[in-house]
Amino acid sequence: MSNDLPGVPPSGLQSSEASRKPAPLSQKSDWRRFAFRHETALFLVVVIEWMTFNAIGARFGTLDNSFDILRHSVEIGLLALAMTPIILTGGIDLSVGSLLGLCAILFGKLWRDAGLSPFAAGGVTLVIGALAGGLNATLITGLRLPPLIVTLGTYSLFRGLAEAITRGADTFTNFPGSFLFLGQERWLGLPTQAWVFVPMAIAIWLLVHRTTFGRSFRAIGYSPEGARYAGLPVQRRLALVYILAGVIAALAAIIYTARLGQAKADAGMGYELFAITAVVLGGTSIFGGVGTVHGTLLGVAAIAVLNNGLVHARQPREVAGMLTGALLLLALSGSVAPKLWSAWRARRAAPSPRPAASPSP
Repeated sequence: MSNDLPGVPPSGLQSSEASRKPAPLSQKSDWRRFAFRHETALFLVVVIEWMTFNAIGARFGTLDNSFDILRHSVEIGLLALAMTPIILTGGIDLSVGSLLGLCAILFGKLWRDAGLSPFAAGGVTLVIGALAGGLNATLITGLRLPPLIVTLGTYSLFRGLAEAITRGADTFTNFPGSFLFLGQERWLGLPTQAWVFVPMAIAIWLLVHRTTFGRSFRAIGYSPEGARYAGLPVQRRLALVYILAGVIAALAAIIYTARLGQAKADAGMGYELFAITAVVLGGTSIFGGVGTVHGTLLGVAAIAVLNNGLVHARQPREVAGMLTGALLLLALSGSVAPKLWSAWRARRAAPSPRPAASPSP
């Protein structure tokens, strides 16, 4: 005998009809979440930048200039990709720009003075970058020193070594055309270095967002002690992200040398600040635990378009530095503002304590 009541559809039919009904509230909340994401707002900023400078500069929107923006942003983009896992873990690396300069000098010296081919010199340079990143990792994870202090020290150390090796005047030039092709020519219609940058960006994205290893970066940044109690090898993971940053900084040095056709001790000066700005502007919390690789890429795009657009608008170079600093302060303030807003709303919603009743005489 059926247990279904009169006028009520059978349970199987009812469940099938319910499964076919749309969920408008859920869809609306999904769209609202997407619209208010940090990356969505930053993408709109990049679009507004592009449209503004395209209206001001006659050649800004051309294909050649677009490729020029890509070509000049690859080194900072690589450093920003290397910085993203580090900042996700709650750390910082101020030495990547100086390491880029040191690796560029050592690459030139290995090629010119040691007689190595550019390919062999590049391989040795990557190993040197890994060793330099290992130095940061040893001091941070082995001696438990703060990353800010350690990398501030190696920032000066690496730049000082580059100055000492070149005596502040030696410059490495006259590289072979086969090497300069990496930084100055196109392959299959795109700047050659884009074929290095895009796979690296995809690899870092997959590492951070699609692997258990990469997801642990957020756990470490959110609560290192909690991650340690959960069984994660915190010190080993931290060491690996700093070694990875050293290798990527060395790769950026090779591309930088190929693009300019020379290696000098001041190579990469200030690049670490641009990289940190791109990462934080992309939505990664400077305190760790929150952030995305695609947000970092949007941050790199925002800075690259801004710098190139100001050149086409015939603005002095100092304006680019001022606006980049303003973007960094805005991004830092934006990362703290939601917490302050939530705390303020919680205080407003909390009931005010009632005054104690006075005792009757």
